[in-house]
Amino acid sequence: MLRIPPSRGEARHEVWQDRPIADAAALPPIVTAGWPVALRRWFVAALNLVTICGLAVGVYVILSGDGIDALEAVILAGFALATPWTVLGFWNAVIGLCLLHGPADPAASVYPFFHEGPAGRPTQLASRTAIVMTLRNEAPEPSFERLEAMKHSLAKTGLADRFRFFILSDTDDAAIARREEEAFAGFASIFAPEGEPVYRRRRDNTGFKAGNIAAFLADEGAAYDYFLPLDSDSVMSGDVVVRMVAAMERHPRLGLLQSLVVGMPANSGFARIFQFGMRHGMRSFTMGAAWWNADCGSYWGHNAVIRTEAFRAFCRLPDLPGRPPLGGPVLSHDQLEAAFMRRSGYEVRVIPVETRSYETNPPTLPDFAKRDLRWCQGNMQYWRFLFAPGLAPLSRFQVLQAILMYLAPPAWLAMTIAACAKAVTGTFDARYVELGLGLFVLIFLLSISPKIAGALDVMLTRGAVRSYGGPLRFAVSTVTEIFVSMLLAPVAAVYVTIFLAGLPFGRSVTWSGQNRDVLGVGWGSALRAMWPQTLFGSVMAVTLFAAAPLALVWSLPFVAGLLLAVPFTVMTAMPALGRFLSRAGLFAVPEESALPLVLKNLVPATARRWRRPAAGEAIRNAYAAPVPVRIDAEIGRSG
Repeated sequence: MLRIPPSRGEARHEVWQDRPIADAAALPPIVTAGWPVALRRWFVAALNLVTICGLAVGVYVILSGDGIDALEAVILAGFALATPWTVLGFWNAVIGLCLLHGPADPAASVYPFFHEGPAGRPTQLASRTAIVMTLRNEAPEPSFERLEAMKHSLAKTGLADRFRFFILSDTDDAAIARREEEAFAGFASIFAPEGEPVYRRRRDNTGFKAGNIAAFLADEGAAYDYFLPLDSDSVMSGDVVVRMVAAMERHPRLGLLQSLVVGMPANSGFARIFQFGMRHGMRSFTMGAAWWNADCGSYWGHNAVIRTEAFRAFCRLPDLPGRPPLGGPVLSHDQLEAAFMRRSGYEVRVIPVETRSYETNPPTLPDFAKRDLRWCQGNMQYWRFLFAPGLAPLSRFQVLQAILMYLAPPAWLAMTIAACAKAVTGTFDARYVELGLGLFVLIFLLSISPKIAGALDVMLTRGAVRSYGGPLRFAVSTVTEIFVSMLLAPVAAVYVTIFLAGLPFGRSVTWSGQNRDVLGVGWGSALRAMWPQTLFGSVMAVTLFAAAPLALVWSLPFVAGLLLAVPFTVMTAMPALGRFLSRAGLFAVPEESALPLVLKNLVPATARRWRRPAAGEAIRNAYAAPVPVRIDAEIGRSG
């Protein structure tokens, strides 16, 4: 079914609430075992404050022997801004690891609302759910393949009639729009008339993705109890979708339920390396965060089930005063929508375990940087919401945390430069460079602590190492990925710093399609993307070598990443590297050992060439049911 939404002048998008909204405060809250939530939060706050203050005192004592000069003040200020985010990640990972391998059942204390195992599979649902995928100027065929996989997976649950699929397109490229309509026609042909999908394409792209979903909910939302937003690279098994919806039905105070999203097996060398570290690192980190975030959890913008009437009533985002990029529509909508949902009294929860909820990761470093900077731009709009009325204290902290996440890299860069500058502005004192690089190493270790905790989790979980390719592959991949993270950290710090410096002057990231599959970056393209890192690293290396060679030795962990930015970009995007890593089974994820049925037609054999068929794979995949789809297009309302 093709539909064209009304243009902006005709839109009825201001009408959000069509029926009375339940008073969330009167609904029963979700009860977890173990410590009260307030005590958990005070405990985590104490751990972080003690750690941060201890580190800060140590740095101050080292620097203040003969007073604090300007460069030392920069080091202290940079440390104060860069440290909190990484310390919090460290404690989240430690707490999560303890929960995963401690004596108590983490399900009871963290996620009792989500039932795992065969006994938790619902046999019926009373609600209706809209599955909503958003598109903009991307190759549509892979997205429709993912939707078709979900359709089949959902059909195997026997509950497909409780779902309908909508495609919400913001595509303004005519050629891609035609391809979307053709792909949609093929997708719609596999449905019975009563369950056909709907495809909507807007003529007015106001509000970016959040605006498209808002328009859909205004026009169609009243007919659905819940909606499940998907990005164009998302796919979920039907089993997890029906379990999540069943959890929403059992707990009427649950306003938003976020699944733990992991990367699918990839051909790209860069994507394989990146998602390998993220995969095992996210498990302990998310478990620890969910333990104390509790009813004030995160929302990542997709692969989540949301209570429609509550979202329509309470989660509309305002346009910010001023001109873009810091004014106008909010680019990073998800964390604010979670904060507004919690402000209304509904709970926002995260399922901190893997549930066959997937996405793809950028295939090259430049694509990764573009995505990162888009998030950065959106997060920098959050400062206007720090004092929004009625936000829960933890929601307010999460908004601040989202801002600090992108202020930390420039702060870290500034304190490292300041420490090295002490080596070239007077008598060389190794303690300054040692301190600067020591801070670099400390913050780097804190930042990768979730990955270290994740590696320990894999080693402590029976059979997990084998699912990552076995002990040798897992060990080589883990060590190599940490080394690559060390090289990548200064590269990211430089591009984030440059971008933030340009934001007040109108520099912005274009909201458009993303490259999710195309490999290969030429040397010229890599140089155009990474010349600031190369130039900065070269100047720093030459200056330190001329003024204080010992300082250069200490700075190598930092300088090497900058000097190698261009070859790193080219090499990690090479199809040949992806083929080699796939054949060798390096940076493998568990789905390469036992491919879930929902991914059967989505993951190419080239992404898992190393793998030998494992006995019992069919049994392990038995619960990965395919999902039915339905699409809605915004091109003009017709019937």
